[in-house]
This record gives sequence, C-alpha cells and structure tokens, in this order.
Amino acid sequence: MNAPADRAAPRPHIVFIVADDLGYADLGCYGGRDAAFGPVSPVLDALAANGLKLTQGYSNSPVCSPTRFALMTARYQYRLRGAAEEPIRTATRGNDRLGLPPAHPTLPSLLKDAGYRTALMGKWHLGYPPHFSPLKSGYEEFFGPMSGGVDYFTHCGANGTHDLWFGEEEKAQEGYLTDLITDHAVDYIDRMATGAKEQGTPFFLSVHYTAPHWPWETRDDEALAHELRESKQAIYHLAGGNVETYRRMVHHMDEGIGRIMDTLRAHGLERDTLVVFTSDNGGERFSDNWPLVGGKMDLTEGGIRVPWIAHWPVAIAPGGTSAQPCLTMDWTATMLELGGAQPHPDYPWDGQTLAPLLHDAAWTTDRPLFWRMNHRGQRAMRHGDWKYLRVDGVDYLFNLAQDERERANLAPLQPARLAEMVQAWEAWEATMPAIPGDATVSLCYTDKDMPQR
Repeated sequence: MNAPADRAAPRPHIVFIVADDLGYADLGCYGGRDAAFGPVSPVLDALAANGLKLTQGYSNSPVCSPTRFALMTARYQYRLRGAAEEPIRTATRGNDRLGLPPAHPTLPSLLKDAGYRTALMGKWHLGYPPHFSPLKSGYEEFFGPMSGGVDYFTHCGANGTHDLWFGEEEKAQEGYLTDLITDHAVDYIDRMATGAKEQGTPFFLSVHYTAPHWPWETRDDEALAHELRESKQAIYHLAGGNVETYRRMVHHMDEGIGRIMDTLRAHGLERDTLVVFTSDNGGERFSDNWPLVGGKMDLTEGGIRVPWIAHWPVAIAPGGTSAQPCLTMDWTATMLELGGAQPHPDYPWDGQTLAPLLHDAAWTTDRPLFWRMNHRGQRAMRHGDWKYLRVDGVDYLFNLAQDERERANLAPLQPARLAEMVQAWEAWEATMPAIPGDATVSLCYTDKDMPQR
C-alpha cells in the first residue's frame, strides 16, 4: 500500500519541466520502447514510479506557443491575441501585438507576489523584446531562446538569426542547448539553496527544454549543425533525422533532469520540491504516440494528450496513477494554489486546481474540456469518456474508453449525443474572442515533403 501523503505540507519549491514536441509514448513509463543504447528515459521513469503519473492529461493546444499562453496565465489561451498564431513565427520579431502582455498576471508574477524567487531556463516563445520577455512577465532571471525553435549548437532560429538570451541581453554561449539549459537550472538551484534552507524562501524554476524539437541533433552532432547553416537548410531539417537520433535527444534531456534531481538531493531540497513534467503538445514526425492517432497541430488524441508526471515526496505517495483528465492550465492553477497565490479579480483562472489529486491518486472531478484550432477548422470537446471532434468540416464522436485511436466514429449511431456536445462546444466558444482574420497558421512541412498520416 502507498504511504499516506502529508496534506499539511508547507508551500513547496516548484520545478516545472516542459519538453517540446514529446510524444505520448516516448517515455518508458508511458509504454515507450528501449533504444539501441538502452532505456530512453530512466530518470523520468523513476520520478513517475516514485510519484504520480497521469494517463489522461492534455496540453491546452497541439502547438507550441498557444499552450505556453495557457501555461503562463491559467486561462484559455484564446483570450489573448498572440495565442491565435499557430504558432508565433520568428518573422514576427519586433511585433508589438503578438506576445504575452506584460500587464497580464502570470504564473511567475503571481508566485513572485506570494514571496517566491522565479526563473526561466529554456524556451520562451511568447513574443520578442522590446515589447515582450520573461523578465516583463514575472521571471527574475532568464536564459534561453525567445523563439519557437533554434539549432542546438549555433542557437540560430528558423531565419538564421542568433537567438540566445541572458535576461534581455542577446549574447552567445558555446554548447549543446539541452545541456546549457540544464547547466543554468542547476546553477540556479545552487544559488537558491541557502535562502531556501536558512530563510525558508521558496523558489519557482521553469525548465523549458527545446528537446526533442527539430533540428535532429544529438550531443555529438555539432558538425551537422554547421553543415545545416552552411548549406542554408532550414532548421526544420526536413531531409534529416531518424528514430534513434530522436530517442538520443530525449535521453539527453532525461540525463539533464537527472542532474537537476541530484542537485535538489545534494541540497536536501528534494522532499520539499514539487517537480512537474509535461510536454507543450503531442509528438512530431519521429515521435511515438501509440496508441493514439495524430500529432502536433492535430486535435486528435496524438496532438494533445501528453505525459504528466508529478513528484513531491512530502505530499505525493509513490506509485500513483490517475486517469483524471486535465489541461495545462489546471497545473498552473494547482501550482498557484500550492504557492499561496490568488487570482487577479480581472483575470479569473479557467484552470481548476488538481491539488487534491496530489494527496489522493483516486480523487476525481468532472468537467468538460475544450479546444479549437484555426488550422483545418478543428474543434474538440472531451467530457467523461466522450469526445466530439471536427476536422475539415466533418463532425465525429468517439468513446475514448473504448477507442483511444479514434477510429470508430459513433456520430451516426448517437446523433442526439453528438448534437448535445456540438451545442455545448458552441456555447463555450461564444464566450471566447473570435479567431482574428489575420491570424496565421504555419506548417513546417506538407505532403510534398513527406507522406502525411
């Protein structure tokens, strides 16, 4: 039997780790297969075994920046103009509309107001300076790229422009980006440890890896990075990559998470630190999303169902598994509640706290979850076992408890249930701003580049 969790646990330190384009089954603890070199994710597998693993957790969007708006605000991303971009493009650098407004309360700003130290090490993707930046939205420190993707060695974005920042200063640092993000995260914990132990000052550390996002480069592929630059190939890396390289990239991230956990243990902070791990959306071309169909940019399960792992020894009993459906913004609301933060009256949270789940893996709550995408006119709603989906103007109805692959369309057999869910989705959608006419959809590849699903 699992040991009981401590419901009276004090405010935790929080380390929020986000992978980029990780597939639902890329990790061993979610059914992923070993690579030729061995287990892909032993550190994350151990965190899941010694904490809580969710099997029905979702991202707020099937693409990068929209999910990050929800992550930062605990609100449906559709409320903000920048999140209508699918995703924010490197070409919008300098745009004063497409980003996270500095006046908007955020996860780090609200925790900072509640007494936390705050830092982001890794990907931002919520607009560019001088109008937007992590330091303008509640983080005291920042290291990483501002854009949606950069080369792991040259640190240049899709347009070839260098994009590595220390705070709001752009400057270079040699190294493999996954390792650099880990290095800065470890250094931050080292610097926060004394205050955490002696003054009881809590810290909130976002670790937003770019792995395993393209380009397909492992720690040993620096020559490939220069080849891509010299041949003027975009970092989309459409002519490269393979499953083994991809798994090695995931493994490098897992090794980095191991270093972060070792650092927490060395300072005696592991027991009192909530570590949460997830991905910003479903997997891309080399990802394993089994048994789900679809991936990044899709509202089928493979585009939005993602790993969620929580580890907090003082409060979470080991070995917990939950099928509670949730969204990214729910975890934001959870961290804010645990940190003693309060919502701003003008910006109420759409996310709902999962704090009771951390103390009891059997806890459940019931509410509908909603998504929409400009791309292909997609819409989706999940309520209980049932999912309503529209793609390219066609409505589908699935029972996910019986058919996670969304192959058995029950719409013709249950028209009344379908009509009820369509009505519920449209009632929810009426509470959100409309998709702006100038919002863009950016695809890095089409069926001219590779056969589609």
